[in-house]
Amino acid sequence: MKLLVSCIAALLVALAALPQAEAAFAVGGENGWQLSTDGIVDVFSTYNTTSPAPDPATHGLNLLGGSQNAYDQRFGIGIGLLPSVVGFTVKAPTVDGVDSTVRVGIYPAIQNSSANRFDTSPAIDFREIYYTAKGNFGELLAGRALNLFMGKNILTDMTLSSAGVVPTARNADTTLGHIGYGYLYANFGPQIRYTTPDFAGVKVALEVGEPYNITADTGKLNSPRIENEISYATVFSGGATMQAWLSGLFQTAPRSDSATARPGKNDDSIGGAYGVSVGFSGVNLLFSGYGGKGLGMVSAQDGALFGTAEDGNGKERLFWGFLAQATYQLTRDVMVGANYGQSRMEQTDYDVVNVATMAQIKNQEAGTANVTYNFNKMTQFIFEYTYAQNTWYGGSKEHSSQFALGTMFHW
Repeated sequence: MKLLVSCIAALLVALAALPQAEAAFAVGGENGWQLSTDGIVDVFSTYNTTSPAPDPATHGLNLLGGSQNAYDQRFGIGIGLLPSVVGFTVKAPTVDGVDSTVRVGIYPAIQNSSANRFDTSPAIDFREIYYTAKGNFGELLAGRALNLFMGKNILTDMTLSSAGVVPTARNADTTLGHIGYGYLYANFGPQIRYTTPDFAGVKVALEVGEPYNITADTGKLNSPRIENEISYATVFSGGATMQAWLSGLFQTAPRSDSATARPGKNDDSIGGAYGVSVGFSGVNLLFSGYGGKGLGMVSAQDGALFGTAEDGNGKERLFWGFLAQATYQLTRDVMVGANYGQSRMEQTDYDVVNVATMAQIKNQEAGTANVTYNFNKMTQFIFEYTYAQNTWYGGSKEHSSQFALGTMFHW
């Protein structure tokens, strides 16, 4: 379990950021250079009660954690799905119609160490450091940024600004939102990306990214990870809005020559994600989802960490999931929302006939309801309830009731 917590902490130390906020202020020089800053401070208290967990020796991947022998009750104070952030953007003078900027984002957690309460050195994640060049040709991005595949799935989830599912231990830096419970974590990675100009609301983006280990047996990483996205956004004459997107992922890599199954053959990771949201009269409706093989149950291509991407014969498993959501702007300052998401792993023929794999995770599902109060344009208060349940092949289940109360300050 300690290894699982460490893996989650390392992987989820800082989750997807909000769409870049407008800078609170900018400092400019006579030569045309500008420096601006933006950021978030968020703090959430959480309480959850979780039913007894199945034996971790025989049941793989348990994001809810808990005790085998009794209900687990935990209270914690830390960050939500988003960590706090201080961001800096440097804008160069416009040259030949091209605007160039550099973005650096620093994302710290606020929790003390669980092993030593006097250890006040939080995890700090420099997940964003990139430059962009934008002109009539579109936009070029180079550096570390949020990946395209399933990026919009997480950015449109209302629990991005709250807590959602609270994982195995509160000191695991961030909460999960619906990561693993409706979509997979897109991750921030080194990349070179090109995005076309806006064609009547349509944009196409192509990313060449750093390759990841697809399974624990992946050998040489000798080809890039390719991601793409087609998106559409519009505002109708009556004020209604709509956005839709499709994103994809493809990577192949040879397995190790010493692998027990299929040595020297290729591991493939192929995925597609989608979503559509519409807004009208204070209502916003969203449905998003994904599917593919060799993906994993937490983060896209996490099989080497959690061992879910392939079966005992080295065949990539199939994964899919979805998130349905509705929010309503009750007053100018109060919004209510509810969503439900599920992530699922399908058994292969090998899994069906081998009892040893019957304790593999089958699906992870969660429903969330929250109320957001905008104290002013900079400060929000959020109250939230989440019910989460894990189900394993073979019938074992674990469920958790989770409450969160928090605040976020934006600049």
